[in-house]
Amino acid sequence: MPGKKRNIVIFTLLGIALVFLFFTNISLGAVRIPVSEVFETLTGGNASKPAWDYIILNYRFPKAVTALLTGMGLSVSGLLMQTLFRNPLAGPDVLGLSSGASLGVAFVILGSGLLPGVLAGFFLSPYGVVLAATLGSFLVLMAILIVAQRLRDTMAILIIGLMFSSFTGAIVGVLTYFSTAEQLQKYTFWALGSLGNLPWNTILIMGIVVLTGLTFAIACIKPLDALLLGERYAKSLGINFKRVRFIIILAASLLTGCITAFAGPIAFIGLVVPHIAKLAFRTSSHLVLFWATLLTGAGILLICDAFTQLPGSENVLPINAITSIIGAPIVIWLLMRKQKRVFS
Repeated sequence: MPGKKRNIVIFTLLGIALVFLFFTNISLGAVRIPVSEVFETLTGGNASKPAWDYIILNYRFPKAVTALLTGMGLSVSGLLMQTLFRNPLAGPDVLGLSSGASLGVAFVILGSGLLPGVLAGFFLSPYGVVLAATLGSFLVLMAILIVAQRLRDTMAILIIGLMFSSFTGAIVGVLTYFSTAEQLQKYTFWALGSLGNLPWNTILIMGIVVLTGLTFAIACIKPLDALLLGERYAKSLGINFKRVRFIIILAASLLTGCITAFAGPIAFIGLVVPHIAKLAFRTSSHLVLFWATLLTGAGILLICDAFTQLPGSENVLPINAITSIIGAPIVIWLLMRKQKRVFS
């Protein structure tokens, strides 16, 4: 089958699968709701039971939309980082944005005893935690962008991002050492990630930031193809490398920082999904890979979220645990596959 027709077929199947997974995700949970009832509610009708309408519209539909935004944003961010650094194991957190968010949350949860009573009460609320994570990511973002403007070597930016992660991790470790069991438990719950319990106004803000980041990413599609062959080749084509690098870092930072602030640090999606898209479409064209990664990331996170639902139980497993359980074997397989190619 010619490449173009093959891509159309795969994109069509991906689109159908994504719609199916979206409705299936909403139907699963402690109370199982038929997919037909979910469709009826979301298209303006009423389910056969009023309680189902309430569950769908107030809990499961917002969570499914959050899963879509999170899967899309992290996957595209991972694709941008892997291309910019020409490193197949680069992920959205490679610049230290997730670590910055974690540090902000650690300060308000683990260090809340150092804050005045009114400030401690505000920052320990859900909005306070999101604000702290946003501020942490923003400060690291500003530092990275300043460094990016001063350094020519892209790999140096990667190393500095890793140093930011190490530095913030050390501070979190110190705060952890002096924290109470209750504070540690709350921080652990945040670190495990969550797609639920976000009100619509928060999801709207998240959606605007994610769409802004994706728009910046779309603007860099052609330069990304040139970057696959290195900085010198890209410059020889007349590409303003420093400007493109700045936009790529800004896009990845907006996507990663916003999602980490609202949903917590979710692992492996940004690392694994770009590789799955490349294997499925067998192309290096970022015009194809962008949309393939976008759809695949949304679908995989919907699947992971479905696995967090224990049938017939009110308990929900942490999303970060499920993405790690699914993602880690895929990363191991990719490494073994790459090693086999080298020696064959």
